Amino acid sequence: MYLRQISPQNVQRFFYYLRREGWRSTLGRTRSWFRLSRSGHRASIAPGVTAIGPRSHFDATNDIQSFWAESARLAAFQIAAPPLLHQRRKVAMIGDLNLPQCRKYRVEQLAEVFAETGCEYAYSHYEDLPRCMDIMQDATHLTLYRLRSHRDVSRHLYEARRLRLPILYDIDDPLFSVPAYATYGNMDALPGEFKTRFMAEAPAYADVMNMADVISVSTPALQAHAQQFTQRPVFLRRNFADRSTLDQHRPESTQTDNNGFRLCFASGSHGHEVDFAVIEQDVLRFLTRDRSRKLVILGYFDKTRLPEDIRDQLETHPFSTYADYLGRLASCDVAIMPLADDLFNRCKSGVRVIDASSVGVPSLVGKVSDMAALVRDGITGRVLGEGADWTIALEDLARDPKLARSMGQSARKLLEQRWSARIELPIIDPDMVRWVTA
Repeated sequence: MYLRQISPQNVQRFFYYLRREGWRSTLGRTRSWFRLSRSGHRASIAPGVTAIGPRSHFDATNDIQSFWAESARLAAFQIAAPPLLHQRRKVAMIGDLNLPQCRKYRVEQLAEVFAETGCEYAYSHYEDLPRCMDIMQDATHLTLYRLRSHRDVSRHLYEARRLRLPILYDIDDPLFSVPAYATYGNMDALPGEFKTRFMAEAPAYADVMNMADVISVSTPALQAHAQQFTQRPVFLRRNFADRSTLDQHRPESTQTDNNGFRLCFASGSHGHEVDFAVIEQDVLRFLTRDRSRKLVILGYFDKTRLPEDIRDQLETHPFSTYADYLGRLASCDVAIMPLADDLFNRCKSGVRVIDASSVGVPSLVGKVSDMAALVRDGITGRVLGEGADWTIALEDLARDPKLARSMGQSARKLLEQRWSARIELPIIDPDMVRWVTA
């Protein structure tokens, strides 16, 4: 099935490395690509961004170096005055846009925030060298998202310093942290080489982070953890419900299945079986008490981990588009969001709560991660601490469908009132706004 996902750009890249490195190295790269595909971490060509093959990449690099050389020859390498002397503000974002959810929440939705401040905004995939160069030329600030040490990133930093651009580094997972990866339970569900590789790459993320002037992160826990790895100021910029999310599905237009209570567990990547295991026995008890109840699993999940006797109560849907995901989620009565308690999970944001609330579905969350900050216990969902019985919370909602609907409606209202685009806390640190606009 992976053959259908191989693009012309990937074929071009295969033959490039074959000519450059030979069969052995190229086949090793190919095996790694397929392993990443199975794990849900495979890079994809982000829509709306120019795809650059190896040959054009080489040409673009030469163009940049020729431009620098010519500028130096004409004694024009350093600009005369920093762009901040002008009143106009434009933020250029250069990042890794390969993960759709990350692209949405950390890159695309920033347009709404900067629109509130009157700033222009443009973004590019870090491998699209011509576009990256283009959007920096008239920018006043540069933001780097989720980038590690790489020759292209070095060029972007070099050009940014030539242009005297202040640089912000944005990240939404503790990718820079060896301790976070070493204790991350979800990695136990993946081949051991993945944990080794991610830990080996952590310093490369920390390197780029510490080359920036300031840093922004997605949760208070990640903010505290990042401060252990840098002396730079670390701002909080939470994920929020942008206009496209709020308009994607209106709660009043969704219908739930009247033939049985439906609870949803969403998994955007492999390894979340470890999180589900935290409440697995509570969920199984809830399901076995009424055979009309359904567990709806969206995304990646190893069904063989669940008992045979509830298989007829499972409804599974593969990882798909964001619109399809919201549609499936909207058909459920409640979303369950357990997380195993480890350092990596404590740094996670509340995007799953945002998704559920946008379609009027209440969320049951634990106290690990920032999800609890987005739920008002007993009003928009439930916040269940360590040792809490999730069966009881689910039974309360199953016995009173009106309560579940009321919580979902309240969750949607709270999302619009508190967790949509704004240039103030809890969404964004005012100091970050001042850093751009002052």
